[in-house]
Amino acid sequence: MTHADSLTVTLANARVVLFDFDGPLCDVFAGLPAAEVAEELAVLLSAQDEAAGAKAAQTEDPIEVLRIAHEADTELGQQIEQALTAAEIRAVAVAGQPTPGAEEALRTVRSTSRGVAVVSNNSAECVRVFLKLHGLEQYVTNIVGRPSQQPHLMKPNPFPLITAAEQLHIDVTSCTLIGDSLTDIQAAHAAGATAIGYANKPYKKDLFTEAKADAVTDDMHAIANALTTA
Repeated sequence: MTHADSLTVTLANARVVLFDFDGPLCDVFAGLPAAEVAEELAVLLSAQDEAAGAKAAQTEDPIEVLRIAHEADTELGQQIEQALTAAEIRAVAVAGQPTPGAEEALRTVRSTSRGVAVVSNNSAECVRVFLKLHGLEQYVTNIVGRPSQQPHLMKPNPFPLITAAEQLHIDVTSCTLIGDSLTDIQAAHAAGATAIGYANKPYKKDLFTEAKADAVTDDMHAIANALTTA
């Protein structure tokens, strides 16, 4: 089966399409680099807990800094989470346009009477701000963002997908998730949903194929095309 065929079949069988946010819909840290945000959070963490701050200084991933903070102390984790959410809201305001093909994909999914939800390890607040900023909120039924004070429930945990399916009153096995990271594929399969890997970097095609993604695409325009075919 070709990539295009597997994409068409996967989408044809989905009653709800779940979109990861950072990648498929938006390049969250395009205008405010993730490394800068991670450093800002690590400095904040260091002021309260030197050891955790030193560990956090080793990563350029703000979500990883959040995990480190929560492991160190629940209250510290809450502080870092608030700071991260504020940074994400600043970031999406300067992130630029949606991912090419994202608006077309969202619009086409809705026009085929399927449900649409965003499931993200980013905050629901920043997703909401970005969608509103670009007039996309009309296409999205539900947003399941980072579970507050519970980083262990973020993807690859299937919790966000199961939550989105429950909110839409549908069995999660009738959903497909479009995501650009291995954790998306893992979360979808753990939930019993299908997974479409969005390979926005060349090395990801092999990564997603090895992880047994149900379909792989390097172009968000292909989602709308496959749905039209389906």
